[in-house]
Amino acid sequence: RKHGERPCSFVRRRAGHRDDLVMAGTAFAPPSAPTQQLGAPREHRFSPYDFNGGTTLAISGKDFVVVAGDTRMSSGYSILSRKVSKLHAVGARTVLASAGCQTDIVALLEVLKTRHQMYVHQTGRQMATPAMARMLSNTLYYKRFFPYYAFNVLAGLDADGTGAVYTYDAVGSFERVPFAASGSGQNYIVPLLDNVLVYKNRNDEKPDITLDRAVQLVKEAFVSAGERDIYTGDACEIAVITAAGIQTQTFDLKKD
Repeated sequence: RKHGERPCSFVRRRAGHRDDLVMAGTAFAPPSAPTQQLGAPREHRFSPYDFNGGTTLAISGKDFVVVAGDTRMSSGYSILSRKVSKLHAVGARTVLASAGCQTDIVALLEVLKTRHQMYVHQTGRQMATPAMARMLSNTLYYKRFFPYYAFNVLAGLDADGTGAVYTYDAVGSFERVPFAASGSGQNYIVPLLDNVLVYKNRNDEKPDITLDRAVQLVKEAFVSAGERDIYTGDACEIAVITAAGIQTQTFDLKKD
């Protein structure tokens, strides 16, 4: 202290609910986290959605469709299950592949199956794939103000027996495409198939894809996606849809 200056004295006093240090009439408050006043409103956060990961893929051919999905279900950095199918038969030759929030997928699937069963009772026949595609679109649009958190790909055969693949957004807009992918590994699979399947920006002749080639592409695509996407793994379930029906097979993926 300077000459003639009064000696400093520290006095501890109560200031509301916090201790302050007083030095020569000046208060020094120790750093502390913001406190909540008694009776003040408190904010609670809640989200009705959870992203459970996973990837789906469908490839159409002249008289077949190959649709696949991995079997891992995650939440954040935790694996909840390694044996959850993302492929759901919604008709004799129609399969819905969905990734996203598992609870919303289950709810959507129940609505589709109920409406399909009503159609069967009223008409006495199974709903065709194009009709199922339109019904799925209407169902999603009906929930547009509180959408299903599901990324959908619908695959099957049309009236001519040709493979048909439909891709959707959250509120029911859909399009028929040669192939479609959805879910957490979509960004890794779509560029690959744009090149080797659709031949975008290529000048060489595009060959017709065979069933064996489509199955092999599906396996390669899921192995590639699993290398970069932690939500894709464990196993790949593959369904082959032809005029004879639906046949399934399983292909192992990485487990970590």
